[in-house]
Amino acid sequence: MTALDVLGLVATCFTTSSFVPQLWRAWKTRDVSGVSLSTYVIITIAPVLRLVYGWLRGDLPLMVANAVMVVPTGAITVMKLRVEGSAPRAG
Repeated sequence: MTALDVLGLVATCFTTSSFVPQLWRAWKTRDVSGVSLSTYVIITIAPVLRLVYGWLRGDLPLMVANAVMVVPTGAITVMKLRVEGSAPRAG
């Protein structure tokens, strides 16, 4: 593993951990009203595409980073979809 790989993995830790507080709060309170569904759908699709890109390039740090990132962003997206799907419709 090169120093560049280590740098990439450290950056991954910071990027991925940035979603943990939102996930923790949403999980504890079951409140995702302040979460934008469209934003989290995009934030979840992006690492899936980067994961495929990393796989095609054989770039392990890129694959790990994006596989890990899908977990918190995907969880928040699913929570939001469940809440919006069960919310009563106005009108």
